Amino acid sequence: MNKLRCSWANGDPLLEVYHDREWGTPLFNDQKHFEYITLEVFQCGLSWLTVLRKRDALRRAFDDFDPSIVASYTKEDVERIMACDGVIKSRVKIEATIRNASAFIKIAKEYGSYSSYIWSFTNGEIKRYDIFQTKNELSEVISKDLKKRGFSFLGPVTIYSYLESVGIINSHSKDCFRFSELKNL
Repeated sequence: MNKLRCSWANGDPLLEVYHDREWGTPLFNDQKHFEYITLEVFQCGLSWLTVLRKRDALRRAFDDFDPSIVASYTKEDVERIMACDGVIKSRVKIEATIRNASAFIKIAKEYGSYSSYIWSFTNGEIKRYDIFQTKNELSEVISKDLKKRGFSFLGPVTIYSYLESVGIINSHSKDCFRFSELKNL
């Protein structure tokens, strides 16, 4: 039986699996949050499919997206990652990820977890917007706060995509099978 899914996720098995199993599922694990936010940084200027194809290489290069390890990276680690096969070779994105790891850890310490911090912006509620958008007031507020705390490469558009990916915003189309699954959580 073919399931109806969001149109952007049709046509490539990698996109379909990501959509069907991950995208929009409420996320509470800090290390996974760091992974998703890092993937969004690397997506800037590229297609999501490109990032998904590079995900395993990025996971290996960034020690399974463990922010406590990534925060300790040095210039030598930047060069190591630049030399890794299969990664997106962007020095500024690699350096931003290292800075973001340090800021991520500070937030986690302040709030008890990064997840508590990010979900506090909606009081733990999943938001739904019926119009297609690439940013909104919520993503602008969060982007501004993250930048104030030392994050980089995370403007309102990138943050909006991140909020969709971690389930804070349910952007599944209403005819998508995941919309009703997530709505009933």
